[in-house]
Amino acid sequence: MASESSFDVVSRVDPQELDNALNQARKEITGRFDFKHSIASIESDEKTITVLADDEMKLRNVIDIIQSKAVKRGIDLKALDLSKPPEPASGSSLRQKIAIRAGIPKDKSKALMEAIKASKLKVQAQFQDEQIRISGKSKDDLQKVQQLLKGMDFELPLQFVNYR
Repeated sequence: MASESSFDVVSRVDPQELDNALNQARKEITGRFDFKHSIASIESDEKTITVLADDEMKLRNVIDIIQSKAVKRGIDLKALDLSKPPEPASGSSLRQKIAIRAGIPKDKSKALMEAIKASKLKVQAQFQDEQIRISGKSKDDLQKVQQLLKGMDFELPLQFVNYR
């Protein structure tokens, strides 16, 4: 009798890699001629990156720099939620808050769970603590579930962890 295997589907960002990417972005901005004598800063905590810049073009440039550094450090851009519009800040500057997406919200997990169920693979999927545990007897079926999920155009970055 084959024993049951499992893995977890999660959505998270390595905080150290994100921190490294933001530090690289700060360093690049400091050294760039087009940012001399201008307001351009990047602040962050565990859930949000706050970008401050003189105008919309500089704000866009800073965000582009952050995104390029993030990609180079293996961070999926889907983890950075840019849905909130820029807001006015002190003086004539602009502030943009970028939410760092972590965890799979219950409402978003439904699409993944339905796709797994529709695949007719002999696996069980259960949602718990903002992640999905996939279990089954066949390692082939578990790998097929991964391929299925990787092939979906899902709005959050997904990682597969805790193989058992």
